[in-house]
Amino acid sequence: MSISRTLAALGALAAAACAGQPPAGKPPAFGTPVSAEELARWDISIPPSGAGLPKGGGTARQGLAVYEQKCLACHGVKGVGKPADALAGGFGTLNTKAPLRTVGSYWPYATTLFDYVRRAMPITNPLSLTDDEVYAVTAYVLHLNGIIGEDAQMNAQSLPQVKMPNRDGFVNDWPPRSSK
Repeated sequence: MSISRTLAALGALAAAACAGQPPAGKPPAFGTPVSAEELARWDISIPPSGAGLPKGGGTARQGLAVYEQKCLACHGVKGVGKPADALAGGFGTLNTKAPLRTVGSYWPYATTLFDYVRRAMPITNPLSLTDDEVYAVTAYVLHLNGIIGEDAQMNAQSLPQVKMPNRDGFVNDWPPRSSK
């Protein structure tokens, strides 16, 4: 088939695909509208500032039990990894040929660790941990990396105050700089 015939055939396919589009000005009819209450249940993002952190709290000592029950199978004893990524260690490796990016060596904010654990872990049952369990597991992982003590209480007030070892290793690009 010649290039011109191929282009003509592709044009015809594109035209046919566009013919099935809704008329201009009419929105597509996908699903049903979402109520404000439903949206609020899914709006659980926690930014670096910690805005929106829930009530509750936990310590590394409490987090050990949750970790052993719900995290150890993937992240190994004391967060060394296998089969999933390591959570601890890797200090001093970021500028090497084999960097080990862990919570302690790489992550810039403890609040985003809370956010990730809450929304994505355990991988087989995301969003299943209580807020207290998330605080406790977050505290345990921070403790494994020597960032907080075993009995330090992590909650909405204390978690944003944690200074991660690699916080200054990132460039803040938000809000965007003016192009002027």
